[in-house]
Amino acid sequence: VVKEKNRMGECPVWEERESALVYVDINSQKVCRWSPLTNEVQSVFVDARVGSVALRQCGGYVIALGTRFAFLDWDTKAVTTILELEQDKPSNRFNDGKVDPKGRFFAGTMAEETAPGVRARQQGALYTLFPNHSVIKQLDQVDISNGLDWSLDHRTFFHIDSLAYAVHAFSYDVHTGKIACPKLLYHLEKEEQMPDGMCIDAEGKLWVACIDGGRVIRIDPETGKRIQTVRLPTPRITSCCFGGKDYSEMYVTSAYDGLDETTLAKEPHAGEIFKITGLGVKGIPQNFYAA
Repeated sequence: VVKEKNRMGECPVWEERESALVYVDINSQKVCRWSPLTNEVQSVFVDARVGSVALRQCGGYVIALGTRFAFLDWDTKAVTTILELEQDKPSNRFNDGKVDPKGRFFAGTMAEETAPGVRARQQGALYTLFPNHSVIKQLDQVDISNGLDWSLDHRTFFHIDSLAYAVHAFSYDVHTGKIACPKLLYHLEKEEQMPDGMCIDAEGKLWVACIDGGRVIRIDPETGKRIQTVRLPTPRITSCCFGGKDYSEMYVTSAYDGLDETTLAKEPHAGEIFKITGLGVKGIPQNFYAA
């Protein structure tokens, strides 16, 4: 549905108040908004790689870019820094993020590659930005903090550390925002490749985007089993969210960075955004950052 290609399309969020899909292109350092009504993509360029975007209750967005949290005013294009983190780790940057049921913004970091395939291990962390702008570190020694979401009863937090090739479940205290007691939920099969972004549906099942696996998979957290696979027409599938007027459509982002010229010539859809219909299940609205 979006032909404008992204180097590293990520973190799609359906914004009901705008009837639009908001997402980031990490490596092009921009936050984008696509309207299905006009088919127009608007973009705001920022001064660092932007790993994630989420909706703000009072309008505009909260973003995680470079190693800082910030607000983005869409109308003025102004970016206001809230807090700087990890200034001792110059090769780190924020990656995926999402707002929890109480309006706190969870986002994690990762080390960038210093050369193709070379990355310092366990340099990332997972943080929570509270509505009063205070921050706590939830996890340490993470490789690539990635997809995240919460169970429908708000008792479980789901998180992906991509280089573990797994989805983990944590106990989650909705009152304090703290997570604890990680356990392995699902380890990806070889052909599924590496897990990236993730979302939950209205039946409490998880959808995981498989980067280099060209698919999204549906996992049942009760059984830890994969129950569905949807293949997409390009390999570097990065993230997914539900949207549309009744949240019955799934939007899926992809990337073309990481593909060599020969592969790119064979992958005309790399970096585009796709819509999956007919899944027979709906999603739930995104939470708003409460400040």
